Amino acid sequence: MMDLEQLKAVNPDKVSRDELVDIQDIVVDTTLPKEERIADFIRKIENPYLCKCGNIVVQSVFEHTDITLTELLAQYLKMG
Repeated sequence: MMDLEQLKAVNPDKVSRDELVDIQDIVVDTTLPKEERIADFIRKIENPYLCKCGNIVVQSVFEHTDITLTELLAQYLKMG
């Protein structure tokens, strides 16, 4: 497995969709502890920064912050 910096640097315009894992095919074992679930997901998705959902290529970008995604979504929903 490539290191995370290499995975982050993969250009979505230059990768074949056939090479990407479809996130719809990923099954997370919810009985595992949190750290093991994360490791299992990353192992299955192969690249946490780039995957596909059906025929759509999905690129994830993560900001360096202490705020969790859950907290950001809660703030967003309060604004609406």
